[in-house]
Amino acid sequence: MRGLRDAVAFLTRVPGGAARPDLARSVPWFPVVGLAIGAAVGGVYVAAAYVLPALVAAGLAVLAGVLATGALHEDALADTADALGARGPADALRIMKDPVHGTYGIVALVLSLLLRTGAVSGLHVTALGVLPAAHALSRGAAVVLLGTVRPANFGGLGASYAAAVSRRRAAVTGVVAVVLATAAGGPWTLAGVAAVALVTFAAGRFALRRFGGLTGDVAGAVQQLTELVILVPAAALVATGHTTWW
Repeated sequence: MRGLRDAVAFLTRVPGGAARPDLARSVPWFPVVGLAIGAAVGGVYVAAAYVLPALVAAGLAVLAGVLATGALHEDALADTADALGARGPADALRIMKDPVHGTYGIVALVLSLLLRTGAVSGLHVTALGVLPAAHALSRGAAVVLLGTVRPANFGGLGASYAAAVSRRRAAVTGVVAVVLATAAGGPWTLAGVAAVALVTFAAGRFALRRFGGLTGDVAGAVQQLTELVILVPAAALVATGHTTWW
């Protein structure tokens, strides 16, 4: 279970990972950890919605997720967005290394938080299935990218994970993510898998062209985007009277 402990330590603020984590063994557990995070976020929303307006309850739930993960993926999204204004791959990688967020990064963060909060507020009790599915699939998508797109000449933790993830391990992780998401969210989730796959593929091609390869920040940004790809359509289904859960 060392791989699971390392995955929990990397993806959340929960301590317990090894001093020298086993990267290759930890990545298949990413969807499992994502499922747990999504279940916690969904639980916070449903519990809070009993005594608070839906939008406020959703804001608290999204905040709980951010606190649980230490804003790991939000930071990656902001760094990636800031790099979009770069003059070339070298300049983009330099911007990604800068811990200070610029205008693009702040706008991306605000939009992500607003869209997630708004979507969650419309899920009602289906949040207990939709959120675990979204978090599991989005973590699986990030691992698939790490295993299929060459890393940029960037270094850092993202490159270490990319080097440790083989295509076979990435494929297994993707299958695990789909199985977990379908079990949590129901058969409707399979429709979202196609959208997640499309966004993941497009992000990989964009990273190669814009940055010369994949970085950990791009993988984290894809987690955020693919989570939205699940949450927003699910909220639309609920709003139009369709069920998104068993």
